[in-house]
Amino acid sequence: MTLAIGQPVPDFTAPATGDTTLSLGQFKGRQVVIFFYPKASTPGCTTEGGDFRDRKADFDAVDTVVLGVSRDGIRAQENFKTKQAFNFELISDTDEEVCKLFDVIKLKKLYGKEHLGIERSTFLIDAEGKLAREWRGVKVKGHAQEVLEAARELHASK
Repeated sequence: MTLAIGQPVPDFTAPATGDTTLSLGQFKGRQVVIFFYPKASTPGCTTEGGDFRDRKADFDAVDTVVLGVSRDGIRAQENFKTKQAFNFELISDTDEEVCKLFDVIKLKKLYGKEHLGIERSTFLIDAEGKLAREWRGVKVKGHAQEVLEAARELHASK
């Protein structure tokens, strides 16, 4: 199944940092940004997470929750969140259920070898739970600001 703009995003439940289990449904009535990153504590993922962290007050101002997702275990996610002082929760998707829902597992090449991994991607879900925007194959520089601007536009159109 591929998610389409304007279509409802199916609810999911997954373990997250802060000793919590999160479901998309619990954020109904608020906008949600879900950004998928390949691996906790790597340079690009650290920069991307920091960019979202630094804009949290701006996302809050437009009633938008930010969530990060990778296939790392909960301990790695907790360490990443603590070390980088992230002010949002990170989802541990070791079984790839959330990754598969958003179709972010792609064939990648590293040092000439192919493997399946997360394609850096971000999704903006509106307050009614419908997919409003998606960014695939994300380049980190300037991305969080672009997502924030889309969240502002979506919030203003309510």
